[in-house]
Amino acid sequence: MNSSDIDVLIVGAGPAGLTLACDLQRRGVRHRVISAAAGGFEGSRAKAVQPRTLEVLDDLGVLAGIEAHSTLYPKLGLHLGPLTVSRTMIKTHQATTDIPHPNTLLVAQYDTDTALRDRLTELGGTVEYRTRLVSFAVGENGVVATVEQPGGGTAQIRARYLIGADGGASTVRSGSGIAFPGTTDESDRMIVADVSLDGLSRDRWHVWPRHAGRFMALCPLPGGTFQLMLKLRPEEPADLDQPAVERLARDFTGKAKVTIREIHWSSVWRPNIRLAEHYRSGRILLIGDAAHVHPPTGGQGMNTGIQDAYNLGWKLAQVLAGAPDSLLDTYEAERRPVAARVLGLSTEIYSAMNSRPLAGTKRGDEERQLTLSYANGPLAPADIIQSTGPRAGDRAPDAAYTDIHGHTGRLHHAYRGAHFTLLALGDGATHAAEQVPWPKTGTPLRTLTIPEPGPDLERAYAVTGPTLVLIRPDGHVAASAPAGQHTPLTRFLERAAPSHTE
Repeated sequence: MNSSDIDVLIVGAGPAGLTLACDLQRRGVRHRVISAAAGGFEGSRAKAVQPRTLEVLDDLGVLAGIEAHSTLYPKLGLHLGPLTVSRTMIKTHQATTDIPHPNTLLVAQYDTDTALRDRLTELGGTVEYRTRLVSFAVGENGVVATVEQPGGGTAQIRARYLIGADGGASTVRSGSGIAFPGTTDESDRMIVADVSLDGLSRDRWHVWPRHAGRFMALCPLPGGTFQLMLKLRPEEPADLDQPAVERLARDFTGKAKVTIREIHWSSVWRPNIRLAEHYRSGRILLIGDAAHVHPPTGGQGMNTGIQDAYNLGWKLAQVLAGAPDSLLDTYEAERRPVAARVLGLSTEIYSAMNSRPLAGTKRGDEERQLTLSYANGPLAPADIIQSTGPRAGDRAPDAAYTDIHGHTGRLHHAYRGAHFTLLALGDGATHAAEQVPWPKTGTPLRTLTIPEPGPDLERAYAVTGPTLVLIRPDGHVAASAPAGQHTPLTRFLERAAPSHTE
């Protein structure tokens, strides 16, 4: 075997690519991650980490690194002429037994990237920077990618699957011929920058809703800087020099004491709203911004990309171990509708900001992504028998438990790791769990036997008698049924596991 032969080549080392790399690394899947960039992303850009994503990052061992560089979202300070109106955009929620991480965290993207990259290193993986994908050819057994190396010259990498995690201008997507329909409005531009400044309090997200065809917002970031978002007029030049940006900012604030000391990173953003027609073309798969690009409103884009990767990782591992190739088709079937809905939501918020700025400051529960479900999809058909608890495809809720050995814990902690989890709930479920025909190869199964579910667990999973609940590696219910009725579980395994059984 050539040293360049691997299972998966990931192109792009943003949040989606790094999430997939961490998941594949812990599963022992041979992979490489390449990036044309010289190093990690330096800007704050995507700064909202939603509760469902926090659960993903907890499973991957990244949550502590995220929380260390995060805050809760501050209130808005809406500057309306001489008045400043306080408004809550993102509500604070109390943790409950089934939702351990209820709040959206404010985290600069460079800190999210760093936490993921550090975790990849801990797991034994790495990112190959200054390595640019030049071209690729798809054959019957895999993909041959030609890459430009850091020291010059090219090399070839052979992989069974190629993953495009390389952003909206994806080389992988364009090379695969997958269409990327949508719109780009070149007349609607916004300066986005990370700045150090003096003269504003850090207890508010300062917003100037309207000013001669513009608006401006300055959000205090956890590290001490502010993220500047400044909408330009159509005819206005996008000058990113510090004096020009400072003049614009002072024009909004009307305060000579507001001074920008340093611009750490800056960019010009345009509404680029697109969704790939397909997420898969044979051995090519797309995740993150390579598959969908969103307005920044609502804090959805990065979160959706991270969850793309989390959905795809275990499926790649299963197919590489011998599961049906059609399992990879379920990635698009489950994730593309999510992106379509998110595009609609974030576009709706952005449009409201342009026409009715104050209306565009509202956020609700949908943005938290805790109700996201794959129910009625290809892995969770509506016609299978199941118990009265969460449907196949729903997010698996958390709860406290005491197992058959007297050990106590939390379900989400038990779900952590590269495995399926089988919950045997109630007296009489133990024997039924032992009869589940689990494959010898592929993702392992861990059985958690809980003879006496407590009230929180009974409520979360609607336990009314001996019940089996199979949890997918990505924290969604795979199947559930009264103990002794294995049909939902075996039907899931037919779709998602290698066929060889004990």
